Amino acid sequence: MTNSPAASPDSYLLRGVPVLFVLLWATGFLVARYAIPYAPPFTLLVIRFAVASAMMGTLGLIFGARWPRTLKEFSHIAVTGILLQAVYLGGCYAAIYAGLPAGMVALIAGLQPIVTAALAGPLLGERLKPLQWLGAALGFVGLTMVIWNKLAFDGNHLWALLFAFVQLFGITAATLYQKRFSPNADLKAGAAIQYAAATLVLLPVMFWVGVGAVDWQPQFIAAMAWIVIVLSGISIALLTWMIQRGAASKVASLFYLTPPVAALGAFFWFDERLDALALCGMGVVAFGVFLVNRK
Repeated sequence: MTNSPAASPDSYLLRGVPVLFVLLWATGFLVARYAIPYAPPFTLLVIRFAVASAMMGTLGLIFGARWPRTLKEFSHIAVTGILLQAVYLGGCYAAIYAGLPAGMVALIAGLQPIVTAALAGPLLGERLKPLQWLGAALGFVGLTMVIWNKLAFDGNHLWALLFAFVQLFGITAATLYQKRFSPNADLKAGAAIQYAAATLVLLPVMFWVGVGAVDWQPQFIAAMAWIVIVLSGISIALLTWMIQRGAASKVASLFYLTPPVAALGAFFWFDERLDALALCGMGVVAFGVFLVNRK
């Protein structure tokens, strides 16, 4: 009788990192509720990206990060950062600022796993099996169930709807681009470059829409600390690590889980009610993600 081989540390990471990523990424919806009232959205993003770039750059210098040696490698990392940070988050904030309900923004962003799965085949050679396609479809259905009571749309907000699809393009393109062109970038150096590129892109946008006033209250400082350290530091590092080690379509499916987890957090912290449809939708989302990621 032979003993089964012990699981490697990397296999434990592959199991635990997605759970930690979903929990941390979902807090972005909650912490934003504290930060937005104290600063205009693009001003908040520029502050976030600039501080995060300095933080990750300092960590990279202290711990000997592997910095890009060629302009081509540097450019690929910068493009990923512009797509993931400036386009995705900028589109999300702009859509909400322009009047589109957060539920509708979340639903459009929820198309990302399906779009990524569809494009991963021809662009990356990743082929989903029928059960995985079923899981992707179930994930979107479940997400719709979770936020159904928050969906509303005013036909006058067509620009806001356009911004929402801009965010969908940003997160999808960033996932595919990084997997294709910079799959082995150093986490610390890559994050520093990504945030610096996003800062430079959003600076003129911030000045165009107006810098506005920043109210440096303790609540805002605490929210920004969480946004920079946890969301811009740890969460993005986890996302990059998963893209480097997993299929793009499987990593994308995890984004189905963040709105339900955020809804649970809003229930406990903001007393937002969850109806039976939303609770059933969470189960459907979880089952859909299981189908996409099962071996």
